[in-house]
Amino acid sequence: MPGTSVEAFSGVSNVSVLAEIPAGATVLDLGCGAGLDSLVAARRAGLRGIAVGLDFSEPMVARACAAAAASGVANAVFCRANAEDLPLGAASVDVALVNGIFNLNPARGPIFRQLARVLRHSGAVYAAELVLAQPLPPDKQTAADWFA
Repeated sequence: MPGTSVEAFSGVSNVSVLAEIPAGATVLDLGCGAGLDSLVAARRAGLRGIAVGLDFSEPMVARACAAAAASGVANAVFCRANAEDLPLGAASVDVALVNGIFNLNPARGPIFRQLARVLRHSGAVYAAELVLAQPLPPDKQTAADWFA
């Protein structure tokens, strides 16, 4: 995988490696960042499949596009979009990958509704998140705290 993706990876797991991605699948990488999970998913889906990486940050989408070009992966596409308003058709996704975005976006209800809308009836969501077992003490909370 190209350094462009690896260096910027900030997911919390290897969801693209652990997910069941059949050949020919349409894979959504929600919050794709620099595209590492998307590129892995595209390779696993094969040339008849496609990985669609969506991120709210234009600079990260640009990195993902550069990484796809550098890696020679032709079946991955990237675009800027908000997780709570996905530009995909209903029931158009076989596998959705969500790697650490729920702690970054407080619009969790709309995000779950969008995932349910775009996922095919037999589809699957593979997600990884950081979860607190109890609230952080006030002296440990910062403005950069991911746990909104």
